[in-house]
Amino acid sequence: MHDYQRIADRIAADILSGRLEPGQRLPPQRSFARRRGIAASTAGRVYAELVRRGLVVGEVGRGTFVRAAPVPSGRALAEPATTAPVNLELNYPTAPDQAALLAPALAPLLRPDVLSEATRTAPAAGTPAAREAVGGLLATTGWRPSAGQVLFSGNARQAIAGALAALVRPGGRVGIDALTYPLVKGIAARLGVTLVPLAGDADGIRPDSVAAAHRTAPLSALYLQPTLHNPTSATMPEVRRRQLAADLRPWGLPVIEDRIWSFLSDGTEPFAAFAPELTYVVDGLSKRVAPGLTVGFLVAPEGRTGQAGEALRSGGWTAGRFALEAALRWMTDGTVDRLVTAKRADASRRQRLVTEHLRGFAVRADPRTYYAWWRLPAPWRADTFTAAAAARGIAVTPGPSFAVPATGTAPARSPDPAASGAADHVRLGLASAPFEALGQALRTLASLAHGTPQEVADLPS
Repeated sequence: MHDYQRIADRIAADILSGRLEPGQRLPPQRSFARRRGIAASTAGRVYAELVRRGLVVGEVGRGTFVRAAPVPSGRALAEPATTAPVNLELNYPTAPDQAALLAPALAPLLRPDVLSEATRTAPAAGTPAAREAVGGLLATTGWRPSAGQVLFSGNARQAIAGALAALVRPGGRVGIDALTYPLVKGIAARLGVTLVPLAGDADGIRPDSVAAAHRTAPLSALYLQPTLHNPTSATMPEVRRRQLAADLRPWGLPVIEDRIWSFLSDGTEPFAAFAPELTYVVDGLSKRVAPGLTVGFLVAPEGRTGQAGEALRSGGWTAGRFALEAALRWMTDGTVDRLVTAKRADASRRQRLVTEHLRGFAVRADPRTYYAWWRLPAPWRADTFTAAAAARGIAVTPGPSFAVPATGTAPARSPDPAASGAADHVRLGLASAPFEALGQALRTLASLAHGTPQEVADLPS
């Protein structure tokens, strides 16, 4: 065992025994090295080892702190991963009387002759009727996919996996926002794909950052959420989309455009409208309809469905035929349109609760979305606030869950700026909690934020 590991073991024992308390700041690495009589480089390795074990969190410009709660895996954003009574991690909207709206379309599927057909296997290309329906569902003023471009997966996450598998070989590099949908990180890791966080601004990824990353080592693709970005809710303006499309065209660099939340935005043209020959659009019904019986869509550029379809088939990511038949009926009988209208109104109503209860805090949210990106007041950090909220029965997602680590960072160096920039943020998912419970939860969170971690720790739960 190396010296730095033995020292890290002793610090870890102090943390686990409670001698070093959650939220306590460790001394600067140079001070730590002087006190221990070790080299500064060894101190850096000790701190990096503690970070690796999930015992401390480092924040650029602030220091290294004992972690109050572990950062959850991306799984927390896809399925229940907490017993908290109010879950603001999970984010699946439900419209009033949703089950009653969905039921009539399912009734014909129970007829033996229809059910026999609906329980057969379905290819990645689905059926002609389903492809036509999706083309109409996704169409905007300036873009409409042809039926021949549409492929089907079990859900949008599987469509992302299929697109990455089709476009990027193991070891390949994909440019991505420095803050992004956490499950993409897990999908990329399992496919052996390296995510490269790109610099951005209020308008989204900057074209010059794409060019710089591509010059360093060629990128295989970009992953974008240009409309109602999760977690920040930013929407890339048209001028930036046009500029980025023009810059990517000479390289032939493909784009995976995630539009899963775009149904909440009326009239925003997809990135695919500006670079149709490069863009693979990911969408689905999990947010529009429901997560339990859903279908994902992968719209490939004209003539490019072959490789993407093969990736979906080989990954086992194609849609089930019964779900596909149900989705077809919901898309063509107006059910999806009615649900979208209801959920747009519901999202706006829930955002008004955020405005009411978190007034005065630094909250970034589009009034159309089901999430809010909250910069916590000092001295709160994401991990301490997440732990304090959980103690009061409220699950929130700490900002570092969304951060993409910088590539090529030596373990002994300070944490990368992307992760540190999220260290004092949490994301609030507004969709899943009952409306009244959401309001009460926001009031509780605001009360927590007005205090300090130590004051809160001294109060009864």
